[in-house]
Amino acid sequence: MISLNAAGKRFGPKLLFENVTWLVTPQEKTGLVGGNGTGKTTLLKILSGAEDLDYGSISFTKGMSIGYLPQDGLSLRGRTVFAECMSVFDDLRDMEVEMEALTRKMSELDPASPEYLAVTDRFHRVENEFTTRDGYSVESQVGMVLDGLGFAKEDWHRYTEEFSGGWQMRIALGKLLLEKPSLLLLDEPTNHLDLEARNWLEEYLNNYPYAFVMISHDRYFLDTTVKRIVELWNKNMHFYSGNYEKYLSQKTERREQLISAYKNQRERIEALEAFINRFRAQATKAKQVQSRIKELEKIERIEIPTEEKAIHFSFPQPKPSGRNVAEFHGVSKSYGEKHVFSGVNFTIERGERIALVGHNGAGKSTLIKLLAGTEPVSKGEYLLGHNVELDYFAQDQYKELDPEARMLDDLTGLAGLKTQTELRGLLGCFLFSEDDVFKRIGVLSGGERNRYALCKMMLRPSNFILLDEPTNHLDLRAKDILLNALESYTGTVVFVSHDRYFIDKLAAKVYEVGDGGVEVYPGNYEEYIWRKSGGAQKMQAEIVQRQAPAVAAPSAPTAPTPEAAPKKKINPIKLKQLQDRVVQLEADIASTEAEMTDTEAKLSNYSNADESARLGTALAALREKHEKLLADWEATSEALGEVS
Repeated sequence: MISLNAAGKRFGPKLLFENVTWLVTPQEKTGLVGGNGTGKTTLLKILSGAEDLDYGSISFTKGMSIGYLPQDGLSLRGRTVFAECMSVFDDLRDMEVEMEALTRKMSELDPASPEYLAVTDRFHRVENEFTTRDGYSVESQVGMVLDGLGFAKEDWHRYTEEFSGGWQMRIALGKLLLEKPSLLLLDEPTNHLDLEARNWLEEYLNNYPYAFVMISHDRYFLDTTVKRIVELWNKNMHFYSGNYEKYLSQKTERREQLISAYKNQRERIEALEAFINRFRAQATKAKQVQSRIKELEKIERIEIPTEEKAIHFSFPQPKPSGRNVAEFHGVSKSYGEKHVFSGVNFTIERGERIALVGHNGAGKSTLIKLLAGTEPVSKGEYLLGHNVELDYFAQDQYKELDPEARMLDDLTGLAGLKTQTELRGLLGCFLFSEDDVFKRIGVLSGGERNRYALCKMMLRPSNFILLDEPTNHLDLRAKDILLNALESYTGTVVFVSHDRYFIDKLAAKVYEVGDGGVEVYPGNYEEYIWRKSGGAQKMQAEIVQRQAPAVAAPSAPTAPTPEAAPKKKINPIKLKQLQDRVVQLEADIASTEAEMTDTEAKLSNYSNADESARLGTALAALREKHEKLLADWEATSEALGEVS
């Protein structure tokens, strides 16, 4: 569809890429990756026709359509959300109006007249195209896309200018998806989407009948949607088949092969140079020397491009807190007539990594604000544990920064013994390079200030970290650095994120926020989805079915005893889930028993009647929880014994 030939592009004095050749095919499903500033967004603009090449040529297939979604900056106004999306089908609506006019005309004409035949012929041609293009289902298509992108039905008839920039980008994305162009060009389409909308978009793109090329910093999203990776690196374009995970392994293999070829070439060059230097002065060897000189001149030297230096950074390991870090007892939260939470109970223990999930507006940010103490509870009790030191990263964390301070100076005062090189390296991971580190915080954009606030947080030692969408505005490299730091962190983490890979790698528990409550699920996001889809119930039903004794019909004759049938093999994934569940239950039982012992010890030291009543209620709840855990452990262990 699109062909790039010997293409090159500069950004000011900087060469982004040169001598690039790429054929974008009709079934292209490609992820565009590369370091910050390598030219990914510029390349998308070139493919869309919004920018020109400085070198080479680009050609487009006649009749193809292109839809381009930038990162941000689109603004819509003057129509409702539904009407704005319906505008995509203006030509179909014109056909519908024409068909109605033709129908009226046919009713007025004599069926035997030539005019009637001409009108009928036109009506059938228009109706055929209208039907072929699903003209009768456009309203349901719009509703499906708006629902998938997270718009509540009551929002469909609000005007677009009433929505924030992020929601306006969702509307623009919805319009593109409804248009179904031959080639979709998407620049970070998941930036403004929550998890549910990302999951929906993932499925939509997997079923998209045409081509798309996109930039994304969501590794899981790339892994599940693309079949090819194009990397802009070292001023060139490199192609890899498969998803992002395969790209990483292939890139490692390619580099190892390149290094091996480089070593072999160096050995040959050194051998040639040694021969030439040794026999250059001998007339009897002149022919051989000249032959080797020519061979040396013909060798196309292999170069090993410099790799980005790997940065490893870890949070300062904090002082240990008490076993119970935070407790909610009957907590409710309301804003006037709006009730967000009602009677919520849970306990966060030391070292836990908890992801808060739920649909947009369910109350995730409210819950994390309650934990941070920036919002008071309306009812109930919130207790912070012994020796808990809390640190909170908000979505608008940049408001807490000193606008007059320079970034490097600000970090130097905080970091103590960290060297300037280490600090500049850390700032570079968060996309602040070279002279950027000397900028005053006040001149940074909102996204840049949030990135800096997160960078700064990595230098503060606290044992309870609350993160509200920390991965926004981070590229893949910065996300990996943050993830690695959090994985090695010994404190307690509660976070909100819309990045599936980040959640799956970090979370050991998922708190689902919604319908005024909080439900706790063990495991990462993948296991949470499995449980929500009924995986646990299905597995339990299968186990019960296998364990149920066969009952013979009363009239059936007694059959000879057959040979013992081989044990039915269970799916290895389900077997692993059973094993993991047993380990998790054993840990939960031990933790609950420790809590019971601690509560019993507190009860034995009387302080006042209210405190004794509270401890008594807590102990009864712990005993009930302990009994349920034991029952669950026995059932799961028995099921595991049956199939392992």
